[in-house]
Amino acid sequence: MTRKQTKQILRGVLLIGTVVSMFFVPWILVKTWLTPLPDTVQEQVNDAIGLGFDGILVYVDRAGTEPAFYAAGWKNRENRIPANPHALFKIASIGKLYDALAITKLVGDNRLSLDKTLADYFPELVGRIENAERITLRMMVEHRSGIPNLTNTPNFWIDPPKSSSEALERVLDLPASFSPGEDYEYSNTNYLLITLLIEKVTDMSKFEYIKKEILNPLGLKNTFGSFHEVNLDDLMSGYYVGVEEDIKTTDYGSMIATAEDVGIFLRALNDGSLFDEGEQEIYSSIYVYNHTGLIPGYQSIAKYHKDIDTVVIQFVNTTNFDGYTWSLFEMVYNRVVKILRRE
Repeated sequence: MTRKQTKQILRGVLLIGTVVSMFFVPWILVKTWLTPLPDTVQEQVNDAIGLGFDGILVYVDRAGTEPAFYAAGWKNRENRIPANPHALFKIASIGKLYDALAITKLVGDNRLSLDKTLADYFPELVGRIENAERITLRMMVEHRSGIPNLTNTPNFWIDPPKSSSEALERVLDLPASFSPGEDYEYSNTNYLLITLLIEKVTDMSKFEYIKKEILNPLGLKNTFGSFHEVNLDDLMSGYYVGVEEDIKTTDYGSMIATAEDVGIFLRALNDGSLFDEGEQEIYSSIYVYNHTGLIPGYQSIAKYHKDIDTVVIQFVNTTNFDGYTWSLFEMVYNRVVKILRRE
């Protein structure tokens, strides 16, 4: 199947998915909600495949014990390759945790200021992004800038931009969603601009800076800037409901990592060991310590649970955008955590 044919099918699926879900999704959710918890995490992971997921990976890091790895379903459905808990995965918006930490370190080094504006850092965007003179770096990190979300622009998921400049072009001259600082709206445009700012200040790619300041100190070798940097056989396939083709080579700009690498990073972020003096206070003032991710073919949750001192990472390689796969995904995650709390 050609890329053009895949886009046409995906467009059709997006249009009809919501209508179909109105009739079928609630019963799946109710059934999952009412099903008794199994005895073990592996049993729950196995059960998740019966909900329509192609493959699922779970990583559990409970303090004082060796990390546990769980998998079920397919890494690659077409070739019937079983899910591998050590496979690479597109982590989508979980990458914003790394971005926010990178900004924190640059602010801590006095190379950036949270109070300077978009106009200060990118004067060429004055008149192209509404309120550029009033939008601070802090507002962008916190999603309080009012800059429209580029992933909400027409056909973004069907025909993703091929470069940062093309992505930015899609939101230039659009009206602001709200006045800076007066509301909250999750906007991927904020983090596109943050990426460009990190690269402007450091004179290296954002991922190179993240690798130098975050990954290398943790000894993380299985985190990458994009799928172009990895052996595609190591990357878990991605599937969209209604599309037979593996869509892992569609480029939405996601970082790539194993569940273990994300888990090690997340624990270090939450226990403070990633921060130099003064940085944790900065980070805590601008961003969160847990995150989720969602792009076509890939959904992810990375959370630290303080009450049981446990990091739980969950990846699933099946999505749609009418909501039910995400709801089921969250239900499975919550059930895994309940099992861990019960142990």
